Amino acid sequence: MTTSPDFPAPVTAAVDFRTIDLRGRNLTLAALRAAVPRAKGQTVADAEDKVLQIISAVRGRGFAALSELAERFDGVAQEHPLVPGEALTTALDQLDPAVRAALEESISRARKFADGQRPRNVDVELGDGAVVSQNWVPVARVGLYVPGGLAVYPSSVIMNVVPALAAGVESIALASPPQKEYGGLPHPTILAAAALLGITEVYAIGGAQAIAAFAYGIEASAAGPALEPVDVVTGPGNIFVATAKRLVKGVVGIDSEAGTTEIAILADDSAQPALVAADLLSQAEHDPKAASVLITDSEDLATAVRAELALQAAATKHAARVQEALSGPQSGVVLVDGLEQGIAACDAYAAEHLEIMTRDAAAVAARIRNAGAIFVGDYSPVSLGDYCAGSNHVLPTSGTAAFSSGLNVTTFLRAIQVINYSRDALAEVSGHIVSLSRAEDLPAHGDAVTARFPGSNG
Repeated sequence: MTTSPDFPAPVTAAVDFRTIDLRGRNLTLAALRAAVPRAKGQTVADAEDKVLQIISAVRGRGFAALSELAERFDGVAQEHPLVPGEALTTALDQLDPAVRAALEESISRARKFADGQRPRNVDVELGDGAVVSQNWVPVARVGLYVPGGLAVYPSSVIMNVVPALAAGVESIALASPPQKEYGGLPHPTILAAAALLGITEVYAIGGAQAIAAFAYGIEASAAGPALEPVDVVTGPGNIFVATAKRLVKGVVGIDSEAGTTEIAILADDSAQPALVAADLLSQAEHDPKAASVLITDSEDLATAVRAELALQAAATKHAARVQEALSGPQSGVVLVDGLEQGIAACDAYAAEHLEIMTRDAAAVAARIRNAGAIFVGDYSPVSLGDYCAGSNHVLPTSGTAAFSSGLNVTTFLRAIQVINYSRDALAEVSGHIVSLSRAEDLPAHGDAVTARFPGSNG
């Protein structure tokens, strides 16, 4: 194409979107996992020492430690992190009406999906007078973390709070980093979203220290009221938040180790390069460490997507951040022989967000085993899931989608088994219990049954 002053050449950005060529290679699952793009540099192990120090400080010195950490990391002078109720009310009153309408629509859709997720209680009759039940019971108290940093995430307020409410949790606390430009409070849009959902216990605490405060609680002091410990901690965050969640798991339940965002797109030559590039870029703008991965068997598509990324990255608001993310070792094109190897690569990568842009996308999506969430076809971009799909955007990252799930109602529920046998029902299986207890050399187990039937020969 020729250019002139009236038709200048399009501006492009320097994006080093690397290629990993898996074609012609018969790789094991372990080899595939080693081959797909992953972030280099700081790891959970690297962050662990720092996070352990933060957890120890919060456990040992409570609000005093939180105050010091707020000043060190956020540049905020803080006596007590509890957000005043009037700040929540003011934030909601001053919220842009368009943003409020969008939040309300997102809440409505998320509630419908969450309400549909709640599992039913089950009663199973195994014989006359022999009933075993499973009852789903909400945890008593949860701590929900909403990150700050390079962006504002009122959508994460919705994603954390709505399933907790749908589960029936009665005590909900929310934490988000203090912002110097807002007087040491979390961003007002975060506060407004909390107010929309009826959350009144909100703390200006960021990072690993928020996770520690939720897990262990903080006693009341001259600075203010106690922060009671929670049963479950959820929410996304950076590597320090993810590490803190890993370290307190067992003290509290966690949803997953949701770290820096990632997107993978499985595409063939039917995909539209401009849409593929736009979706890769949409996640790259989150963070310089965000991962954007294209898995395809089409070299022509890969070439066209690279060209689109250069054009679109130059035009986007956060161009420098996007370029760094797309050029990092965590991003790139994975070339595969065909659909079968592409699906295998997707399962090895286990993406937080996986888009399917292939022929018969729904059928391909049904074959994926490992992903936090799957987005099917041209009109289901990850951005839809981030805000208004009704699905939850708090999802496992860094390959953990191979064994963990995104945030959902069951995150806040416990399955309690209830055993209710009559005398006759116990008598029917008493001999089996005695036999098994002796086989395991635990005869007192059998004796606990025969004691209920004096005079028997058990």
